Amino acid sequence: MNTYHTTGLTGPAPTATVSVKPLVLSAPWRGADLHVRVTAPTTGTSLPVVLFAHGFGSDLDGYAPLVDHWASGGFVVVQATHLDSKRLDLPADDPRRPRIWRYRVQDMRRVLDELTTLVRSVPGLEGRVDHSRIVAAGHSFGGQTAGILVGLRVTDPQTGTAENLSDSRVMASIQLATAGRGGDELTPFAHANLPWLRGQDFSHITAPGLVVAGDKDDLPFSTRGPAWTADPYTLSRGDKSLLTVHGGEHFLGGISGYQAAETTDENPDRVALVQQTTLAYLRHVTGIDRTDWNNARTVLTGDHPLGHLESK
Repeated sequence: MNTYHTTGLTGPAPTATVSVKPLVLSAPWRGADLHVRVTAPTTGTSLPVVLFAHGFGSDLDGYAPLVDHWASGGFVVVQATHLDSKRLDLPADDPRRPRIWRYRVQDMRRVLDELTTLVRSVPGLEGRVDHSRIVAAGHSFGGQTAGILVGLRVTDPQTGTAENLSDSRVMASIQLATAGRGGDELTPFAHANLPWLRGQDFSHITAPGLVVAGDKDDLPFSTRGPAWTADPYTLSRGDKSLLTVHGGEHFLGGISGYQAAETTDENPDRVALVQQTTLAYLRHVTGIDRTDWNNARTVLTGDHPLGHLESK
């Protein structure tokens, strides 16, 4: 067991990991093959799965600070490159763009459908994965994707309906710096450019979940300021926890990459806080061990300089 002196949190001793990419899944309905990356510990059995959705414009190589940490802590992390990735460079008038949010959910379902095939493609991993313990996680736009898999209802801007697109194979979620309620709280920019945010209903989410929000994450999408990104916690039901990162902006200190240029609040201690708290939560919610999560709730309930953790 490791003790992280900067945060005061605890965690398992890290293990070596292996990463394989790109694993290519045929997906004719999206107009391009689905490229997937799998990162896993080299040892251990009955390994749970984290299905991770990147933020707008990123790809399967993003978020290494989180992916590496989770894998070294005993999880198989699966990442796909979604159609909004800069790597695919869809034209502005591409007919798929208005439903880009929905293609993401379909990508995740495709990954779940082919999880056995993906696992077999990683040397030494077959037979070591627990397919019954799957957690969806995502940052920003990816947080919406993860939320939909556990019950978030999004009003389709083309049809005006909000379908249930959840997947029973997903047991819990982690939503990082994720959009909140839409409606009149959206800015004109968001209304015009992010129509999938106009109607979001969190009340159907009952699966366990951890929401991570930066208290300086003042996005140009809502008139409510940083509190907007706490909506996935405050407006959903069931067993939920909220980690508020003090001073955290949209990339929470730099979770999108080790040297990511888009990080506006670069801070290794913030990244460590998010790494360790999310891993403790993953170990807790999948039933591996609750010690680190209980410690995090104790340490971060009081006046901690890096963040505050609350639950309901």
